[in-house]
Amino acid sequence: MQLLPRPQHKNQRRLKLEPETPLNVTQLSILEKPDIESANTLQPYHWNNFPNNKRQQRIAIFIDGANLFYAAMHLNLEIDYTKLLRYLTRERQLLRAYFYTGVDSANEKQQGFLLWMRRNGYRVVSKELTQLPNGSKKADLDVEITVDMMTLARYCDTLVLLSGDGDLAYAVDTISYQGVQVEVVGLGSMTSESLISVADSYTDLELIKQEIQKKNVG
Repeated sequence: MQLLPRPQHKNQRRLKLEPETPLNVTQLSILEKPDIESANTLQPYHWNNFPNNKRQQRIAIFIDGANLFYAAMHLNLEIDYTKLLRYLTRERQLLRAYFYTGVDSANEKQQGFLLWMRRNGYRVVSKELTQLPNGSKKADLDVEITVDMMTLARYCDTLVLLSGDGDLAYAVDTISYQGVQVEVVGLGSMTSESLISVADSYTDLELIKQEIQKKNVG
C-alpha cells in the first residue's frame, strides 16, 4: 500500500472532499457565547475554498481545564480568560470555544467560575471528579475532547487545542490528515513530544504569559 504524505497547509488550497453547501454562519464575537445550539444546524465546510483572509477563517477552540490549571500554577500565572479567548482567536471567526473540566458540586467558588465562563464565550463540558485510591481526585475528559474535535473539524479551517496531553496526539494527527490545521498551545515542560510532533504549530504557554495575564487591580 502506498502511503500518502500529510497535507501541508501553508500557501495551499484544501482538497475538495465533498460537494456540499458552504457554511453560512454570522461572524461570532469572541466575547459572546456562540449562538449555535446544535451541530445539526451546521453545514460541512467547503474545503476547496480555503479563505486567504484571516477574518474569514473559522476556528474552534478546545481547552483542557485541568492541564491549563496546573500549567498556570507552575508559571504563577492568573489567567484572564477573556484575554485568553481573544489571543487564541486572533481576529478569526470563532465557531465555538470549549472548556473541559472536572467538577466538585460542593465547590461553590468553582461553580461560580464555570457560570462566568458560560456567560463569556465558553461552552463548558464537565464531569464529576472521581476519587482515586491514593486519595486524589480526577476526571478524565480525553474522550469528550476527542469526540468534539472530530465533530467540529469538518466545519472549521483551524482547531486550537490548549493541552499537553499526549493521549490526544492520535486525534490531532487524524484531524490533520483530513486537511484541517491544528494549533497546540501548552507549557513546554508539561507538553508531550508526541503531541507537538503531530501539530501544525506549537506555542509555549510561557511565551504568551504576558498576553493572557490578569491585570492586578490596586
